[in-house]
Amino acid sequence: MPRPTAAQLAYGSFTVIFSTLAMLLLSQTSSGLGIAVIAVAALALGLLVAMTVPIPKARVVAVRRPATEKAETAQTPVPASVTVLATEPVHERAAS
Repeated sequence: MPRPTAAQLAYGSFTVIFSTLAMLLLSQTSSGLGIAVIAVAALALGLLVAMTVPIPKARVVAVRRPATEKAETAQTPVPASVTVLATEPVHERAAS
């Protein structure tokens, strides 16, 4: 199971806090059962928001391999690109 991103944690936390405050102020409940229902509803809403935040998509990174022998490269196909799930920004190097 992948770890939640910082954006997912932030959006989910803010949703729980602000929706709890809004529902408590709007309902004006003072009973323990009412507060418990509001807290559970706010947690469910925060979880829903956190899970629907867009997750970074997989990036296609080109892989270049130097040819060691002509006969070997003619027989072994080299993939033009490989899909990699990048969790950090990809820094490209200048061609040297």
